[in-house]
Amino acid sequence: MQELPHHYKVSASGAREGKLALESEALQPIETASPREFGGPGNLWSPETMLAGAVAGCFILSFRAIARASSFPWLDLTCEAEGRLERADGTLQFTEFTLRPTLKIPTGGDRGRAIRLLEKAESGCLVANSLRSSRRLEPAVIEAPAETTGEAR
Repeated sequence: MQELPHHYKVSASGAREGKLALESEALQPIETASPREFGGPGNLWSPETMLAGAVAGCFILSFRAIARASSFPWLDLTCEAEGRLERADGTLQFTEFTLRPTLKIPTGGDRGRAIRLLEKAESGCLVANSLRSSRRLEPAVIEAPAETTGEAR
């Protein structure tokens, strides 16, 4: 890891109506718009869906690092993130993020340790730690033969 602080710069541009473009150096531009709930088309990433995606992505990247440091063998991890947007303290805000990770481990793997590492990843996710919303983790651990899902990581 590079020395802190890190800086992440993004540029957003848009006209009076329609989609916006998000750009950052050396990255492909992303088109975004309001979600359907706010009158948008519903077929593009919105700031709201990107935030939930950032929480889910950060969780998986945190788990990868923790599992690697712990020499924990695993096969695959998916994570559904659901953000709850509501009016609180007079403003619209995300009040809760629920993470539903499903971790595949090799048959006979240590399920208890898997849950502990998932919990550690959730508490160490820097994106979620930067938000004031509450968080809930609903993990699932599935055993699978390594040869049917790929090599253990």
